[in-house]
Amino acid sequence: MLVAAVLEPIMPVKLPTQLFALLWLTVFACCGCQSMSHKQQQKLIDARRHSGMGFQKIHNGSWEDAEKLFTQALEKSENDERAHWGLAEAHWNREKTTLAVEHMEQAVRLSAGDPKMVQRLGQMYLDMGRLEEAKTHSLWALESERDSAEAWALYGDCLRAGAGASDPDHPALQPALAAYHRALALQPDYPKVQQTAAEIYLQQQRYDRVLATLDRLHDTHGVDAASSRVDLLRGIALRQEQRTDDAKVSFRRAIAKDGSDPEPLIELAALELKDGQVERARSALEQAAKIAPELFADGILVAELQDAEQRIAVESAGKDARQRH
Repeated sequence: MLVAAVLEPIMPVKLPTQLFALLWLTVFACCGCQSMSHKQQQKLIDARRHSGMGFQKIHNGSWEDAEKLFTQALEKSENDERAHWGLAEAHWNREKTTLAVEHMEQAVRLSAGDPKMVQRLGQMYLDMGRLEEAKTHSLWALESERDSAEAWALYGDCLRAGAGASDPDHPALQPALAAYHRALALQPDYPKVQQTAAEIYLQQQRYDRVLATLDRLHDTHGVDAASSRVDLLRGIALRQEQRTDDAKVSFRRAIAKDGSDPEPLIELAALELKDGQVERARSALEQAAKIAPELFADGILVAELQDAEQRIAVESAGKDARQRH
Protein backbone atom coordinates (compact mmCIF):
# COMPACT_ATOMS: atom_id res chain seq x y z
CA MET A 1 0.00 0.00 0.00
CA LEU A 2 1.23 3.37 -1.02
CA VAL A 3 1.99 5.31 2.08
CA ALA A 4 1.21 9.04 2.09
CA ALA A 5 4.16 11.30 2.09
CA VAL A 6 5.32 12.12 5.51
CA LEU A 7 4.52 15.73 6.37
CA GLU A 8 7.47 17.37 7.87
CA PRO A 9 6.93 20.32 10.12
CA ILE A 10 7.28 23.70 8.35
CA MET A 11 10.30 25.41 9.61
CA PRO A 12 10.05 29.20 10.08
CA VAL A 13 11.76 31.23 7.40
CA LYS A 14 14.45 33.37 8.81
CA LEU A 15 14.57 36.69 6.96
CA PRO A 16 17.75 38.62 6.72
CA THR A 17 17.81 41.63 9.00
CA GLN A 18 18.23 44.02 6.08
CA LEU A 19 15.23 42.62 4.19
CA PHE A 20 13.05 42.77 7.29
CA ALA A 21 13.96 46.42 7.79
CA LEU A 22 13.22 47.17 4.15
CA LEU A 23 9.76 45.58 4.36
CA TRP A 24 9.00 47.54 7.52
CA LEU A 25 9.99 50.81 5.87
CA THR A 26 7.82 50.00 2.84
CA VAL A 27 4.76 49.36 4.99
CA PHE A 28 5.39 52.53 6.99
CA ALA A 29 5.84 54.57 3.80
CA CYS A 30 2.56 53.27 2.33
CA CYS A 31 0.71 54.16 5.50
CA GLY A 32 2.37 57.56 5.45
CA CYS A 33 1.37 58.12 1.81
CA GLN A 34 -2.21 57.21 2.60
CA SER A 35 -2.17 59.57 5.55
CA MET A 36 -0.63 62.36 3.46
CA SER A 37 -3.11 61.77 0.62
CA HIS A 38 -6.00 61.96 3.08
CA LYS A 39 -4.66 65.24 4.46
CA GLN A 40 -4.30 66.69 0.97
CA GLN A 41 -7.81 65.64 0.08
CA GLN A 42 -9.15 67.23 3.26
CA LYS A 43 -7.30 70.47 2.47
CA LEU A 44 -8.76 70.48 -1.03
CA ILE A 45 -12.24 69.91 0.37
CA ASP A 46 -11.77 72.80 2.78
CA ALA A 47 -10.46 74.98 -0.03
CA ARG A 48 -13.47 74.18 -2.22
CA ARG A 49 -15.78 75.01 0.68
CA HIS A 50 -14.14 78.41 1.11
CA SER A 51 -14.31 78.96 -2.65
CA GLY A 52 -18.02 78.22 -2.62
CA MET A 53 -18.55 80.79 0.12
CA GLY A 54 -16.40 83.25 -1.82
CA PHE A 55 -18.56 82.95 -4.94
CA GLN A 56 -21.62 83.48 -2.78
CA LYS A 57 -20.07 86.72 -1.51
CA ILE A 58 -19.44 87.77 -5.12
CA HIS A 59 -23.07 87.07 -5.90
CA ASN A 60 -24.04 89.33 -2.99
CA GLY A 61 -21.62 92.05 -4.07
CA SER A 62 -19.34 91.66 -1.02
CA TRP A 63 -16.07 91.79 -2.95
CA GLU A 64 -13.74 92.42 0.00
CA ASP A 65 -15.16 89.44 1.91
CA ALA A 66 -14.91 87.34 -1.24
CA GLU A 67 -11.25 88.23 -1.62
CA LYS A 68 -10.53 87.09 1.96
CA LEU A 69 -12.35 83.77 1.48
CA PHE A 70 -10.55 82.97 -1.78
CA THR A 71 -7.21 83.86 -0.16
CA GLN A 72 -8.01 81.46 2.71
CA ALA A 73 -8.93 78.79 0.19
CA LEU A 74 -5.56 79.09 -1.52
CA GLU A 75 -3.78 78.92 1.83
CA LYS A 76 -5.37 75.51 2.26
CA SER A 77 -4.76 74.34 -1.30
CA GLU A 78 -2.89 76.36 -3.88
CA ASN A 79 -4.10 73.95 -6.58
CA ASP A 80 -7.76 74.94 -6.35
CA GLU A 81 -8.41 76.47 -9.78
CA ARG A 82 -11.80 77.83 -8.70
CA ALA A 83 -10.19 79.75 -5.85
CA HIS A 84 -7.72 81.29 -8.30
CA TRP A 85 -10.61 82.21 -10.60
CA GLY A 86 -12.63 83.72 -7.78
CA LEU A 87 -9.67 85.66 -6.41
CA ALA A 88 -8.98 86.95 -9.92
CA GLU A 89 -12.54 88.26 -10.16
CA ALA A 90 -12.30 89.87 -6.72
CA HIS A 91 -9.00 91.54 -7.59
CA TRP A 92 -10.39 92.69 -10.94
CA ASN A 93 -13.44 94.27 -9.33
CA ARG A 94 -11.18 96.10 -6.89
CA GLU A 95 -8.98 97.32 -9.78
CA LYS A 96 -6.00 95.13 -8.91
CA THR A 97 -5.70 94.13 -12.55
CA THR A 98 -2.16 92.74 -12.53
CA LEU A 99 -2.92 90.38 -9.64
CA ALA A 100 -6.23 89.46 -11.26
CA VAL A 101 -4.53 88.35 -14.47
CA GLU A 102 -1.87 86.38 -12.57
CA HIS A 103 -4.51 84.36 -10.72
CA MET A 104 -6.63 83.91 -13.85
CA GLU A 105 -3.58 82.53 -15.65
CA GLN A 106 -3.10 80.09 -12.76
CA ALA A 107 -6.75 79.07 -12.98
CA VAL A 108 -6.42 78.36 -16.70
CA ARG A 109 -3.25 76.30 -16.14
CA LEU A 110 -4.69 74.25 -13.28
CA SER A 111 -7.94 73.60 -15.15
CA ALA A 112 -6.03 72.36 -18.21
CA GLY A 113 -7.59 75.09 -20.33
CA ASP A 114 -11.20 75.15 -19.21
CA PRO A 115 -12.96 77.09 -22.04
CA LYS A 116 -14.86 79.43 -19.73
CA MET A 117 -11.71 80.32 -17.83
CA VAL A 118 -9.77 80.76 -21.08
CA GLN A 119 -12.50 83.06 -22.37
CA ARG A 120 -12.53 85.10 -19.15
CA LEU A 121 -8.75 85.50 -19.25
CA GLY A 122 -9.04 86.64 -22.86
CA GLN A 123 -11.59 89.27 -21.83
CA MET A 124 -9.22 90.55 -19.16
CA TYR A 125 -6.42 90.79 -21.70
CA LEU A 126 -8.71 92.73 -24.04
CA ASP A 127 -9.79 95.14 -21.33
CA MET A 128 -6.12 95.78 -20.56
CA GLY A 129 -5.33 96.47 -24.21
CA ARG A 130 -3.32 93.26 -24.70
CA LEU A 131 -5.05 92.61 -28.01
CA GLU A 132 -2.99 89.77 -29.46
CA GLU A 133 -3.19 87.73 -26.26
CA ALA A 134 -6.92 88.38 -26.10
CA LYS A 135 -7.42 87.22 -29.67
CA THR A 136 -5.31 84.09 -29.08
CA HIS A 137 -7.40 83.16 -26.05
CA SER A 138 -10.68 83.80 -27.87
CA LEU A 139 -9.60 81.35 -30.59
CA TRP A 140 -8.41 78.88 -27.93
CA ALA A 141 -11.84 79.02 -26.29
CA LEU A 142 -13.55 78.49 -29.66
CA GLU A 143 -11.43 75.40 -30.32
CA SER A 144 -13.06 73.76 -27.31
CA GLU A 145 -16.52 75.30 -27.50
CA ARG A 146 -17.64 76.25 -31.01
CA ASP A 147 -21.17 76.73 -29.67
CA SER A 148 -20.18 79.38 -27.10
CA ALA A 149 -21.87 82.71 -27.82
CA GLU A 150 -19.53 84.38 -25.31
CA ALA A 151 -16.42 83.11 -27.09
CA TRP A 152 -17.71 84.31 -30.49
CA ALA A 153 -18.54 87.69 -28.95
CA LEU A 154 -15.01 87.96 -27.53
CA TYR A 155 -13.51 87.09 -30.91
CA GLY A 156 -15.66 89.78 -32.51
CA ASP A 157 -14.59 92.29 -29.85
CA CYS A 158 -10.92 91.53 -30.59
CA LEU A 159 -11.41 92.04 -34.32
CA ARG A 160 -13.32 95.27 -33.78
CA ALA A 161 -10.67 96.60 -31.38
CA GLY A 162 -8.05 95.96 -34.04
CA ALA A 163 -10.14 97.78 -36.65
CA GLY A 164 -10.62 100.95 -34.62
CA ALA A 165 -13.63 103.24 -34.75
CA SER A 166 -12.75 105.65 -37.55
CA ASP A 167 -12.27 103.69 -40.78
CA PRO A 168 -15.63 102.49 -42.19
CA ASP A 169 -13.85 100.28 -44.75
CA HIS A 170 -11.42 98.52 -42.43
CA PRO A 171 -11.09 94.87 -43.55
CA ALA A 172 -11.57 93.54 -39.99
CA LEU A 173 -15.07 94.99 -39.61
CA GLN A 174 -16.87 92.37 -41.72
CA PRO A 175 -15.21 89.41 -39.92
CA ALA A 176 -16.13 91.09 -36.63
CA LEU A 177 -19.76 91.36 -37.74
CA ALA A 178 -19.67 87.72 -38.83
CA ALA A 179 -18.47 86.73 -35.35
CA TYR A 180 -21.26 88.76 -33.73
CA HIS A 181 -23.82 87.14 -36.02
CA ARG A 182 -22.56 83.70 -34.93
CA ALA A 183 -22.96 84.78 -31.31
CA LEU A 184 -26.51 86.02 -31.97
CA ALA A 185 -27.41 82.84 -33.84
CA LEU A 186 -26.46 80.91 -30.70
CA GLN A 187 -27.98 83.44 -28.29
CA PRO A 188 -30.47 85.79 -29.98
CA ASP A 189 -31.11 87.70 -26.75
CA TYR A 190 -27.65 89.25 -26.33
CA PRO A 191 -27.95 93.05 -25.84
CA LYS A 192 -24.21 93.71 -25.59
CA VAL A 193 -23.56 92.05 -28.94
CA GLN A 194 -26.57 93.70 -30.57
CA GLN A 195 -25.38 97.11 -29.43
CA THR A 196 -21.82 96.50 -30.62
CA ALA A 197 -23.05 95.29 -34.02
CA ALA A 198 -25.09 98.50 -34.26
CA GLU A 199 -21.92 100.50 -33.51
CA ILE A 200 -20.20 98.86 -36.49
CA TYR A 201 -23.18 99.48 -38.77
CA LEU A 202 -23.10 103.14 -37.73
CA GLN A 203 -19.37 103.28 -38.49
CA GLN A 204 -20.11 101.82 -41.93
CA GLN A 205 -22.93 104.37 -42.41
CA ARG A 206 -25.50 101.57 -42.78
CA TYR A 207 -28.18 103.43 -40.89
CA ASP A 208 -31.03 101.11 -41.83
CA ARG A 209 -29.12 98.20 -40.29
CA VAL A 210 -28.51 100.23 -37.13
CA LEU A 211 -32.24 100.82 -36.74
CA ALA A 212 -33.19 97.23 -37.57
CA THR A 213 -30.71 95.85 -35.02
CA LEU A 214 -31.73 98.21 -32.22
CA ASP A 215 -35.44 97.85 -32.95
CA ARG A 216 -35.09 94.09 -32.35
CA LEU A 217 -33.38 94.86 -29.06
CA HIS A 218 -36.24 97.21 -28.09
CA ASP A 219 -38.80 94.58 -29.07
CA THR A 220 -37.16 92.03 -26.79
CA HIS A 221 -36.33 94.13 -23.73
CA GLY A 222 -38.51 97.19 -24.08
CA VAL A 223 -37.48 100.80 -24.71
CA ASP A 224 -37.01 101.66 -21.05
CA ALA A 225 -34.69 98.71 -20.35
CA ALA A 226 -32.29 99.58 -23.18
CA SER A 227 -29.12 101.48 -22.32
CA SER A 228 -28.72 105.20 -22.96
CA ARG A 229 -26.08 104.31 -25.57
CA VAL A 230 -28.71 102.39 -27.53
CA ASP A 231 -30.94 105.48 -27.58
CA LEU A 232 -28.02 107.66 -28.66
CA LEU A 233 -27.07 105.32 -31.52
CA ARG A 234 -30.67 105.11 -32.63
CA GLY A 235 -31.00 108.90 -32.51
CA ILE A 236 -27.93 109.39 -34.72
CA ALA A 237 -29.23 106.86 -37.26
CA LEU A 238 -32.66 108.55 -37.27
CA ARG A 239 -31.02 111.93 -37.81
CA GLN A 240 -29.10 110.57 -40.76
CA GLU A 241 -32.37 109.21 -42.15
CA GLN A 242 -33.85 112.74 -41.88
CA ARG A 243 -36.32 111.63 -39.19
CA THR A 244 -35.62 114.67 -37.01
CA ASP A 245 -38.55 114.44 -34.60
CA ASP A 246 -37.93 110.76 -33.88
CA ALA A 247 -34.23 111.51 -33.40
CA LYS A 248 -35.03 114.18 -30.83
CA VAL A 249 -37.16 111.69 -28.90
CA SER A 250 -34.26 109.22 -28.81
CA PHE A 251 -31.76 111.86 -27.69
CA ARG A 252 -34.07 113.07 -24.91
CA ARG A 253 -34.55 109.48 -23.76
CA ALA A 254 -30.78 108.98 -23.66
CA ILE A 255 -30.37 112.17 -21.61
CA ALA A 256 -33.03 111.04 -19.14
CA LYS A 257 -31.27 107.69 -18.63
CA ASP A 258 -27.74 109.06 -18.27
CA GLY A 259 -27.34 112.72 -17.41
CA SER A 260 -23.55 112.40 -17.28
CA ASP A 261 -23.07 111.94 -21.03
CA PRO A 262 -22.71 115.20 -23.00
CA GLU A 263 -23.04 113.58 -26.44
CA PRO A 264 -26.86 113.26 -26.63
CA LEU A 265 -27.16 116.83 -25.31
CA ILE A 266 -24.92 118.12 -28.11
CA GLU A 267 -26.79 116.06 -30.70
CA LEU A 268 -30.11 117.40 -29.44
CA ALA A 269 -28.81 120.99 -29.46
CA ALA A 270 -27.74 120.61 -33.10
CA LEU A 271 -31.24 119.51 -34.12
CA GLU A 272 -32.87 122.27 -32.10
CA LEU A 273 -30.63 124.84 -33.80
CA LYS A 274 -31.51 123.39 -37.18
CA ASP A 275 -35.19 123.85 -36.36
CA GLY A 276 -34.63 127.39 -35.10
CA GLN A 277 -35.21 126.52 -31.44
CA VAL A 278 -32.34 128.63 -30.10
CA GLU A 279 -33.36 128.66 -26.43
CA ARG A 280 -33.78 124.90 -26.34
CA ALA A 281 -30.41 124.50 -28.02
CA ARG A 282 -28.83 126.89 -25.54
CA SER A 283 -30.27 124.96 -22.61
CA ALA A 284 -28.92 121.65 -23.94
CA LEU A 285 -25.47 123.11 -24.60
CA GLU A 286 -25.30 124.67 -21.15
CA GLN A 287 -26.00 121.27 -19.59
CA ALA A 288 -23.34 119.68 -21.79
CA ALA A 289 -20.81 122.37 -20.83
CA LYS A 290 -21.32 121.62 -17.14
CA ILE A 291 -20.62 117.94 -17.75
CA ALA A 292 -17.66 118.31 -20.13
CA PRO A 293 -16.34 121.88 -20.30
CA GLU A 294 -13.31 120.73 -22.28
CA LEU A 295 -15.56 120.11 -25.29
CA PHE A 296 -16.27 123.83 -25.47
CA ALA A 297 -12.70 125.05 -25.10
CA ASP A 298 -12.32 125.78 -28.82
CA GLY A 299 -15.51 127.85 -28.87
CA ILE A 300 -16.90 126.14 -31.98
CA LEU A 301 -20.19 125.05 -30.44
CA VAL A 302 -20.78 128.45 -28.86
CA ALA A 303 -20.00 130.15 -32.18
CA GLU A 304 -22.51 127.91 -33.95
CA LEU A 305 -25.13 128.89 -31.39
CA GLN A 306 -24.38 132.59 -31.85
CA ASP A 307 -24.49 132.24 -35.65
CA ALA A 308 -27.87 130.55 -35.38
CA GLU A 309 -29.15 133.34 -33.13
CA GLN A 310 -28.01 136.00 -35.61
CA ARG A 311 -29.48 134.12 -38.55
CA ILE A 312 -32.81 133.72 -36.82
CA ALA A 313 -32.78 137.39 -35.76
CA VAL A 314 -32.16 138.49 -39.37
CA GLU A 315 -34.86 136.17 -40.69
CA SER A 316 -37.30 137.41 -38.06
CA ALA A 317 -36.54 141.07 -38.85
CA GLY A 318 -37.05 140.44 -42.55
CA LYS A 319 -40.34 138.68 -41.88
CA ASP A 320 -41.58 141.59 -39.73
CA ALA A 321 -40.61 144.10 -42.41
CA ARG A 322 -42.51 142.18 -45.07
CA GLN A 323 -45.58 141.97 -42.86
CA ARG A 324 -45.55 145.78 -42.30
CA HIS A 325 -45.45 146.40 -46.02
